[in-house]
Amino acid sequence: MSDLYAVMGNPINHSKSPQIHSAFAEQTGQDLIYSAILVPLEKFKDEADSFFRNGRGLNVTVPFKEDAWQYADTYSSRALRAGAVNTLIKKENGLIHADNTDGVGLVRDITRNHLCSIDGKRVLVLGAGGAVRGILEPLLEEKPTEVVVANRTVSKAEALAQDFANIGKISGCGFDKIDGQFDLVINGTSASLGGELPPIPDTAVHLETVCYDMMYGAGLTVFNQWAQSLNVAATIDGLGMLVEQAAESFSIWRGISPDSKAVIANIRASLNPS
Repeated sequence: MSDLYAVMGNPINHSKSPQIHSAFAEQTGQDLIYSAILVPLEKFKDEADSFFRNGRGLNVTVPFKEDAWQYADTYSSRALRAGAVNTLIKKENGLIHADNTDGVGLVRDITRNHLCSIDGKRVLVLGAGGAVRGILEPLLEEKPTEVVVANRTVSKAEALAQDFANIGKISGCGFDKIDGQFDLVINGTSASLGGELPPIPDTAVHLETVCYDMMYGAGLTVFNQWAQSLNVAATIDGLGMLVEQAAESFSIWRGISPDSKAVIANIRASLNPS
């Protein structure tokens, strides 16, 4: 009987996770079935309980990442620090272990797939929500000279920076206080979903800057359109991060690391059919 895995969220019909994990399973010869489950709001615990009667592992997407954190019995260090999780696995003893693979996915996409070093770079992160919290530990572990978190609500950015200050040099500010130029700018806001641009000054980038939008779509996001208009060195969207965080989840569940590059290329092609 095939092992059961799934992603839970609301909404969920847009999810690429079943396509990604089915490709990983075929590539690595793993016998599993991966499905997408629409979970009614306030019903995460009930749905997770039902799934784990037979299921082995879950991915969790918005708006249930904090519910999943509360649901788990044990945590990885990065999940503990993030306060939100996207990966659950049922261990042999029946306990549910939680992890957050978003930050690993982001860093691998930047450093492995796009060959951009974070070490020694000045990094600006836009936004201070759960998506940003999940990426800060792996980002700081790459040893940038400085990370600045900018957000509309200044106190949220400052509190987030304080939570991670023991790993590296990090500070928080409002968008109006973004100062100087950055080597890497990461858009962790949801502005791209609404076709909006975060209020970032043009002076924050230079010709060698890499701009990364954690969102993705068939075309350029508004943030990456802005970045290209300023002739930055590279613009990257979040599709690679999506596949890489899935690859890390797959590795946690199955103990085998899939080849993500072919899967990224296939999904990119499906977004832009010729």
